Amino acid sequence: MLLTTLFSLPTAMALDVADDGRLLVLYDGTGTRQINEVAPDGAWRALTDLGDTCRGAQFVPGSSQVIVEHDAGGNERGQLSMLDLKDAGLPVLAPLVHDAEYIHHLVAVRAGRVLYTTNRRNGVDFDLIAHDLATGSESVLYDSGGWVMAVDPSPDDKWVVLSKASSPANSMQLLLLDTSSRAITELTAEDAQNDQGPVAWLPDSSAFLVSSDAGRDRKALRRYDVADGTWSDFLADDARDLAGWPAPDGQHLLVAVLDDGEVSLALHHLEDGSLIAPLGLPAGGCAALMIATPNPVWSPDGSFAAITYNSPVTPPTVFRFVPGGELTAIRPPEMPDVPAELRYPESMRVPSFDGEQVPVFVFRPTGTELGSTVVHVHGGPEGAALRMWNPIVAALAGEGHTVVVPNVRGSAGYGKRWYSLDDRELRLDSVKDLAAINAWLPTIGADSSRAALWGGSYGGYMVLAGVAFQPDLWAAGVDLVGMASLVTFLENTSDYRRAMREREYGYLATDREFLESASPLSRVDDIRAPLFVIHGANDPRVPLSEAEQITDALTKRGVPCRLLVYPDEGHGLAKLTNRLDAYPQAFSFLREHLA
Repeated sequence: MLLTTLFSLPTAMALDVADDGRLLVLYDGTGTRQINEVAPDGAWRALTDLGDTCRGAQFVPGSSQVIVEHDAGGNERGQLSMLDLKDAGLPVLAPLVHDAEYIHHLVAVRAGRVLYTTNRRNGVDFDLIAHDLATGSESVLYDSGGWVMAVDPSPDDKWVVLSKASSPANSMQLLLLDTSSRAITELTAEDAQNDQGPVAWLPDSSAFLVSSDAGRDRKALRRYDVADGTWSDFLADDARDLAGWPAPDGQHLLVAVLDDGEVSLALHHLEDGSLIAPLGLPAGGCAALMIATPNPVWSPDGSFAAITYNSPVTPPTVFRFVPGGELTAIRPPEMPDVPAELRYPESMRVPSFDGEQVPVFVFRPTGTELGSTVVHVHGGPEGAALRMWNPIVAALAGEGHTVVVPNVRGSAGYGKRWYSLDDRELRLDSVKDLAAINAWLPTIGADSSRAALWGGSYGGYMVLAGVAFQPDLWAAGVDLVGMASLVTFLENTSDYRRAMREREYGYLATDREFLESASPLSRVDDIRAPLFVIHGANDPRVPLSEAEQITDALTKRGVPCRLLVYPDEGHGLAKLTNRLDAYPQAFSFLREHLA
């Protein structure tokens, strides 16, 4: 079936570039994401073959070593290991920083040392650690608390920018760390509503650029000069989000523009930001990810950049871009053809209950049209539906469903005002957007009585909220790792995640009554739609108990429901074998209940 074909197409993402032009690539041709090396002549070599997913890797400059981050069973507790490229065949993966109870996140590798963040001090706060590769000794660079979500050292290693989750929802605080004195300068206020990142230093370490919506609705490319401690706008666009990555040669700058789910990439002059030329990647896709990794990776000398591009019709593919020269796809050894029937979506707007316009992407059926609709809701809640590769959406359209992919209020990519419209007590306004979409379906020729919801993580919560708060509207739901109760979710999620999630949903100590009222479990007696639930037993974000309690309650009431639990998965299905087991069953479930 088309679903099997699409999920079996391998994907590749660029991670790092060595001095001689070799690439580290995250590649899932074996069924899980593993580290591969791609030589300048295009030859591929597998570096890992773990039963679980690798999370990242970087070269150790001036050596034959590579540092790899990996976890076990999707538990997201990253461990750091080292391999040596001199090893014949598959290199041996030797433990470097291992403690299975805690997270160790690889952030940067320098000659002779590794920087990583970890929550091993108290299980909650993330410290920045420098690990000496020669002696194994470690020094603490930052331990002042909070969830440090990104770390960006300057090229001369004198400074580090820490991006830390701050108190308002969907906000990041920027801190500047002096690595010699350990002094910390607050570059933005802890209580400011600023979404910020990625950070990219200029090659001379005098300043950095950051994508930031501080003082505006959209993200501009802002510059911070270290010497005088001043901020300035480098590039801004009042209608679109911008991000940028300077080349190490000091001449070029890659600038990404996010516009209605599409991310284009162009080459600019680093000196004044003026445009040189677009990169020439196909329109209608994402040439960079501005709210997640990976991002474009420059070679150390700035002679080329490794770019990961994908679109609704193109699996994630690495391209080699030479400024002023060629753009070349780096293909894996075996790359089957992508099915020709895949299509780009139409971009539309749906009027909601209060006059707001909800952005949606509509994928028309590419198979025999069934007249049914599946509304596919992204996770987050601060995430976004982008014009990206999504085999589930493509396969649903291939089944004959009309697929509507919304960016309900609270989604990123449409400005600060839009992503703030679902915060705390406004939570159920985003659910009302689903009702507006259901009412709008006849305008595109879809039958609103034969519409199902599909979503994962926060999208799974939206599925459950839709069938609970709007029981007359939805014919079925497919929930992946969703929250059934905001109260029990916050009580049982990992300690390090609780504070950040409370700032978005509400606080257990003060907002329990509201959290209960916004929980699908509180309205479980109203649910009539059949439900299909998928969950990983090792999920550190949304505990398995969320899936168990909603399916137990529905089973007692006689509402058709199924729960699939995978013992070797976490927050979603990372392994091809599990995807090819779960998703065909979910598709069959939809065929049965939307017939």
